Amino acid sequence: MAFLEENNIAKEEIGPGRKRYLGYTDKLMMVVIDFHDGPTSEPDPPHSHPHEQVSYVVTGELIVHIGEDSKKLKPGDMFTVPPDIPHTVQLLSEHVRLVDTFTPIRDEFIS
Repeated sequence: MAFLEENNIAKEEIGPGRKRYLGYTDKLMMVVIDFHDGPTSEPDPPHSHPHEQVSYVVTGELIVHIGEDSKKLKPGDMFTVPPDIPHTVQLLSEHVRLVDTFTPIRDEFIS
């Protein structure tokens, strides 16, 4: 068991106006992503990974693109991404916060 307090959570700048906060075990990873660079006129470049992903929108509005599907989401909404499916977001608000969960963990985030 572990308790992660805000002042000792691993934080990383992942681009201008974007931060990532990590919490993880051997099999599960939670990532809080703060976007402070919206709204954006176009989606970010799509990416994919071999991990299952479930995400929760905490703050702001965005359009989520998963494969050929797109949906505008608001706080309280969630989305899932199957392994190896290209996906991306387009920010509609100045600040968007997502909570992403991954299994297995994304080793590239902690190495």
